[in-house]
Amino acid sequence: MPTLTSADSALEAAFALLLPALAERQGVLLAVKDAASGSYLWVNEAMARWLHLEPAEVPGRTDAELLDPTLVTTLRAAEHTAMSQGQPLTSEHRFERDGDKHDYRVLRLLTPPDAEGRRLLCSAWTDQAAQKAKDAQLRAALEQLEQLQRSIETLRRELQDHSLRDTRTGLYTRAHFDDQLRREVDLSSREHREFALVAIAVDPPTPRVAELGQPAHTRIVETLGRLLRGNTRAMDASCRVDDSRFAVLLSGVGLATAHARVESLRRECATQIVVLDGEELRFSVSMGVASYPHTAHSQEELREACDSALAEAQRRGGNVVTLAGIRFERSDD
Repeated sequence: MPTLTSADSALEAAFALLLPALAERQGVLLAVKDAASGSYLWVNEAMARWLHLEPAEVPGRTDAELLDPTLVTTLRAAEHTAMSQGQPLTSEHRFERDGDKHDYRVLRLLTPPDAEGRRLLCSAWTDQAAQKAKDAQLRAALEQLEQLQRSIETLRRELQDHSLRDTRTGLYTRAHFDDQLRREVDLSSREHREFALVAIAVDPPTPRVAELGQPAHTRIVETLGRLLRGNTRAMDASCRVDDSRFAVLLSGVGLATAHARVESLRRECATQIVVLDGEELRFSVSMGVASYPHTAHSQEELREACDSALAEAQRRGGNVVTLAGIRFERSDD
C-alpha cells in the first residue's frame, strides 16, 4: 500500500482546513459518520448548531438519539442507498423540524476502507430554501422586467398610433390615409377589384351653431368622427383631412354599395343630436363618392372625381350624397 509523502500530508492538511472554512462560508452542513454504526465521528459548527449541540458533543451519537424517528428512517434509507451504490449520491430531503420546514439537498460519499477496514460516510447538506428564495426573487424580477417591456411596447404602440391619428376624432391623419390609399390602389390593380373613396364636408352651420362658435364646431367634428368610426369596417380607413373635411376609403366596395352605405351615414348625421352645455344642436354633411377603377384609373383621377362629386353635392345645397360619373372607354371600332 503506498505511503503518504510529506507533500501529500501537507496537501491533506490544507484540504482539511479549507473544506470546513468554505462550507461555513456557504452555510453548508458537514458530517462524517462511521458507515457501519451510523454514529457521528465529526461535524462542522453549522451541523452542530442544526443538531442543537456543540461540535464536541456530537461525536459518538447517532441520528436515533438526536432526531425524530420518522426523519431517522428517511435519512438512514438514503445512507444505505449511497453505501450500496459505492459512488457519490445526491438526494433531496424535505421535512418539518422544531416547527420549521426544511428543504435540503444532501451529497453523500462513502470512503474506501482504511487499514482497519473501517469506512466513513461523509455528507454535505445544502439548504435549498435560501436558493429557492433567490430563484423566486429572480423570477419575480424577470417577470417585472417582462411586464415593464410589455408596458414600454404598449406605450410605443400608443405613441405611434397617436402620431397616425387625429386627437379630436380618433381618425387617421392625412399622411397615413394617403399611404392607405396608395396601397389600396396597388392592391386593386393587381387583383382587379374595385374600391370606393368618399369625400365628406360638414355643411355650413345653423345660425345657433355659428353663434356658439368653435366649441360647437369642435363638438360636431368629434361626433362625426365617432359616427365614421362606428360605420366603417376594420379593413376601411377614415381620415380627417382638415377642419371640416373628411375622407373614407371603403375597401372592396363598388359604387352602388358605397352609395347605400354613405347615404345611411348621411341620414344618421342629419338626425344626430349634439349636446353642448345642455343645448341640443344639429348638423348635416355633403358627400361625394367615386370608385376605382370605374370612375377613375389613377389615384389622382380618383381624388379629382371624388372632390368634383362633393362640390356638386354642396352646389345642390348640402345634406346630399352625389356619385361621380362612370367613365366609358371609347371604342375604336
